[in-house]
Amino acid sequence: MSLPILYSLQRCPYCIRARLVLLLAKQPVILREVVISNIPPEMLAISPKGTVPVLLLNDSSVIDESIDIIIWALKQNDPHNLLLQEQPNALPGMLNLITRNDNEFIPRLEKYKAAARYHDNAEINYRQQCEPFTYHLEQRLTENDYLMGNHPSLADYAILPFIRQFSRVDRKWYLKAPYPNLQRWLTKHYQTPLYSKAMVQHPKWQGNNGDVIFGCG
Repeated sequence: MSLPILYSLQRCPYCIRARLVLLLAKQPVILREVVISNIPPEMLAISPKGTVPVLLLNDSSVIDESIDIIIWALKQNDPHNLLLQEQPNALPGMLNLITRNDNEFIPRLEKYKAAARYHDNAEINYRQQCEPFTYHLEQRLTENDYLMGNHPSLADYAILPFIRQFSRVDRKWYLKAPYPNLQRWLTKHYQTPLYSKAMVQHPKWQGNNGDVIFGCG
């Protein structure tokens, strides 16, 4: 049986969260690592917007939003109960938190990263704009080990790559920042074999090299 095809970029945080959950769902795919400046025509033919990740399913349908890829994978198989299925209101709560991350935090994070990169005097201001969300996560993690309770969930893996980016903009400041629980949570996740496996660098897909099978466990 043929496998779904995932077009991915190694360091893209949207791709990272998709790959993390594909691994957790034990959902194998054919991984095609792309270069964003040279998107292959095969990908543009199925997703003209040209952003990753993109998942081509066996029935020729296309999923080109990372959260939709994650939910698709977990509906196929959720051995770690990332959807917290015993809690009826868990999924809407997780999606609300992820939406806040994607729509509120990420645009501010992008400005913070750009300001740091170009030594913009507004860097501190942009960082402070990020902090209502990071403070909210800190408060959640004061009460529980993970964002939705004492069990890891979809929310943890969907938000993790972006908090890791935030932590690396000004590492010296971050290590002294009043976020001990967020720091603990982040370190616990990205020092695991799972994160290392999700971040393995694969050869760039050229259309004629061997397929890479990804997500088997």
